[in-house]
Amino acid sequence: MNYTCQTISFDFSGKFLPPVYILVFIIGLVANGWGLKSLLHNWKKLGNINVFVLNLGIADILYLLTVPFLVVYYVLKSKWIFGDAFCKITRFCFNLNLYGSIGFLTCISVYRYLAIVHPMRVMGRITVSHSVGISVLVWLFVSVQSLPDMFYTKTFGNKPGKCYETTGVTYVEDYLKYSVGWSLTGFFIPFLITLGCYGHVIVVLCRTNNTDKVLKQRCSKLLFILILLFSVCYIPYHVLKNLNLWSRVLSKQRICRKWSDAVYIAHQISRGLVCLNSALNPLVYLHGNEDIPAQLRRLLQPARRMFSRLFLSNSESVPVPQTADEVLP
Repeated sequence: MNYTCQTISFDFSGKFLPPVYILVFIIGLVANGWGLKSLLHNWKKLGNINVFVLNLGIADILYLLTVPFLVVYYVLKSKWIFGDAFCKITRFCFNLNLYGSIGFLTCISVYRYLAIVHPMRVMGRITVSHSVGISVLVWLFVSVQSLPDMFYTKTFGNKPGKCYETTGVTYVEDYLKYSVGWSLTGFFIPFLITLGCYGHVIVVLCRTNNTDKVLKQRCSKLLFILILLFSVCYIPYHVLKNLNLWSRVLSKQRICRKWSDAVYIAHQISRGLVCLNSALNPLVYLHGNEDIPAQLRRLLQPARRMFSRLFLSNSESVPVPQTADEVLP
């Protein structure tokens, strides 16, 4: 059923995305920098999973370095001034971070599954070298997936203008097909693998009474972190990205829908949420490295002492109420 076409409000992204990007840039850079420093400091203690955590941090830093340019872009009301090549590099770095993060989180899930459900089969057979090799394969796979995106039109040549997250209206039909396939291989299949691994792990841990309580708690925490990342960052983005592309295809065919504007705004919100993965991924550091929570407590200890002193000084300065005997003559 056709409806009268309504103009989509593009102003929302310029108001919503810059504050989110600035917040993610500050928190993500500090958290990832601190996490990577701790991991490198304890390099000899790195286990198989921490190799994936290290790559997760590198993917985050790679993306965060491009965020200031996106802030400038949206502050200038979607006017890209850094050239066509750098626009494509910026979008490529985002895709490397997004699908690299999903890939390394999936690897962590599979390793956890093997270590808990099949410990005797994998004991001594999986080494750090295997983890490094798998990490290289993840980077290659994600790069191959993301490379076609760079061949789609992103700007109006080298003139100041748009820097499309996807592409211009000319090739939007082809991009929708590419995006659906990309979402399937880059997100949906890894999500099912992660869900299956941790679902089986939780079942095994619940059935086994002699399982270490600490191990159960750590697995439950990591499962919560992964559910948080997928639910908040990844699922809304992929669903709404493809819906928004479909809306653009319909609009190009002069088939207008009332929900187009709502889908566009929801997609912009999901873009802000998906970049939060760069700030939330360090939660994996907190789970995987036992030294980091201790370091965090040491860093917060001076602040606690300062607040304690302020509280005590304020309580001492408050006058003590007089008793009834002192008040009455």
